[in-house]
Amino acid sequence: MNDHAATTPGDQFGHLLDHEYDGIREYDNPTPGWWHLIFAGTVLFGVVYFSFFTFSPMAWTPQSALAAAQTREFQRLFAEIGELAPDEPTIRSLMGDEKWMAVAQGLFATNCVSCHGPEGQGLVGPNLTDDAYKNVMTLTDIPRVITDGAANGAMPAWGARLHPNEIVLLSAYVADLRGKNLPGPRGPEGDTIPPWD
Repeated sequence: MNDHAATTPGDQFGHLLDHEYDGIREYDNPTPGWWHLIFAGTVLFGVVYFSFFTFSPMAWTPQSALAAAQTREFQRLFAEIGELAPDEPTIRSLMGDEKWMAVAQGLFATNCVSCHGPEGQGLVGPNLTDDAYKNVMTLTDIPRVITDGAANGAMPAWGARLHPNEIVLLSAYVADLRGKNLPGPRGPEGDTIPPWD
């Protein structure tokens, strides 16, 4: 005879549950220890991760990544010309430089077209191709208006959104648009000012 006592499956594997599905019965076994460790580790990791990225000043954020990428791009782009001063000689020198006027045209297309039109002919904002200006009397007024906005509040301040070199490049581009006299939906606005020369 067999020396081993007969065991029922319930004795060997744990308590058999009462429910049955399609003739299949299930044992009520505890989850393995490794599963509990993985679960606890995941919860702990989640708490540390959430705390670090929510409360730590050292955490990577999309805003800090964007700022770092913009800084690298500005350093690469402006390495050739360095920091530009928003003065008349700098603006005049850039007005005659095809390469930097192409960069400035891209800046204008990105930031200014919605108000001033694709060619500067004016839409909601004034026409920049004629000789009448509201807030500008000299070349150095252009970067001031771009940086601080218009006195009447119609044009927003771009100083916090654009790099100082971008403002100088845009100033040169806007100054270069003058004299093209493109027809626009709005007539001349402001006072006629003397030529830049």
